[in-house]
Amino acid sequence: MKRVWIRLGLIGVSLGFALVATGCADDAGHDEDGATDEGGHHDVDGAVDGAGGEPTGSTCPTDNDLTYESFGQGFVESYCVRCHSSELEGEARNGATVDHDFDSLEGILGVAEHIDLYAAAGPDAANTVMPPDGDKPSLEEREKLGQWLACELEALAN
Repeated sequence: MKRVWIRLGLIGVSLGFALVATGCADDAGHDEDGATDEGGHHDVDGAVDGAGGEPTGSTCPTDNDLTYESFGQGFVESYCVRCHSSELEGEARNGATVDHDFDSLEGILGVAEHIDLYAAAGPDAANTVMPPDGDKPSLEEREKLGQWLACELEALAN
């Protein structure tokens, strides 16, 4: 059930729902015509080049102990909110999509499938596009991110 929920969310994205992939970029991510590089950086109009990875296949184990308070909040504070914060505007967002704010659980869960594609790891894939610069999470942290997102999405579905 858990894996189905994540994949169904991705189907909605592929059908063109109004979600845009996450990203944080600096000027080095753009070439002369404003196109983005291979790292999933934003174009001048805020679009992303689609360089996200594959669904991680992460699931929620029965003995899960990861919560927003014990894991998610610290993860996004360490790696995401330097670009994905509701308090940042314009160039301070470093190219992060305007409606992708990770300083609340609701903001994170609203684009959880994209986070899985760009920053999480699991049995099927290890996605390392985000963050494109600065401190980066370890593989173990990315695996925990995938597990935590799967558990949060499962809780929402129930």
